[in-house]
Amino acid sequence: MFKTRKSFFILAVAALAVAAFIQPALADRLAEAIKTVPTGTEPGQINPELATGFLGINGAPSVNLIVGFVWAIWVGWIFSTVGAFGGIMAGVGHITIYGFGNYASTFKKTSPIMNKLVTDSIRVSNQWLVGTSSAMSSFNYYKMGRLVLPLGLSLAVGSIAGSYLVPWLTAGKISLKSYIGFFGLFVLFLGCYLFYQTTPRAQKGKNKAKEAAKAFEATIKKEKEGTHVDTSSLGVKVKSFAITKCVFTFYGVEFSFNPLIPVCGGFVIAALASFLGVGGGFLLVPFLTSIAGLPMYLVAGTSALAVLVGMTTSIFTYMVVKDTPVFWPLIGVELVGVLVGSFIGPRTSKYIPDVWLKRLFVVLAFYVGIRYASKGFLGISLLPPF
Repeated sequence: MFKTRKSFFILAVAALAVAAFIQPALADRLAEAIKTVPTGTEPGQINPELATGFLGINGAPSVNLIVGFVWAIWVGWIFSTVGAFGGIMAGVGHITIYGFGNYASTFKKTSPIMNKLVTDSIRVSNQWLVGTSSAMSSFNYYKMGRLVLPLGLSLAVGSIAGSYLVPWLTAGKISLKSYIGFFGLFVLFLGCYLFYQTTPRAQKGKNKAKEAAKAFEATIKKEKEGTHVDTSSLGVKVKSFAITKCVFTFYGVEFSFNPLIPVCGGFVIAALASFLGVGGGFLLVPFLTSIAGLPMYLVAGTSALAVLVGMTTSIFTYMVVKDTPVFWPLIGVELVGVLVGSFIGPRTSKYIPDVWLKRLFVVLAFYVGIRYASKGFLGISLLPPF
């Protein structure tokens, strides 16, 4: 599967990261939070006699690293395929599958400081996975001529301010209950948007996107039949760039956009993404299809580049400015899984019809959104697991 030396090199670096960070991070903020937790055997207390788990805390959930690796492959594949949903799926893993959400909730009354620290750690852990996937995806899509570099950079410029301000303003102030509730609401919004995109009304006025997608699919079909096609000459070609208008072509179809609009959009999207601890792809995708009218075959790569810059800024703010710890043994394994999934995604997405991907995501988005919103705001989950 991994035919190039570059792919081996990237995976080797990730594997070394796992070994290098085999010990959990013990930031000062974590040490101070542990001091506020009472010692004992009841929920919301730390029992020093138990083995260490998440964040190196005695009695905290201990994650099966094989499960973490497999789930991270899914996270990397889903994000690199459509440019969205990676942070949300990472959040589902950290909050529910690994049990960090329930663990944080035990400190609600005994130590609100520990409750908020675990919540922040979940947020930045999600972003590590999305940031890694976005780096790999940006590189792959650029090589394939499926990344609109000026548009991605315009979004990235705006995202820097949003990705710095939100962690700086909210770290240590958001409880797990509020976080899960808002997380669910935004996922529901995503589900509603994707459902709308499958309706005939949403398909109107996207003739250029349809024309480009049709030309791209015809080329892929020729390749599958054994015909050699020089796809490098058909990918994204920037014809002109000015402060108010950029013109480019993709498979013979011309597109244009005003670079100032994605700069503003990037700020708003990055601010929301940093608050939720996700990549923001679920907002970038509708932005790119609506503002620039891009076909889905260009959206994933362009979204990935914008997410990469925003995630780098947000992770720096959470970990360096706000001293938020992450559990490196788990993150290191997850990064390897994300790289594997991100390598596969761009190579399989061209064979999957958009409509089937959107239908799958609608179901996932409604399930995740209803479950997390009800648990966060009502205190109970309306969907299993209860």
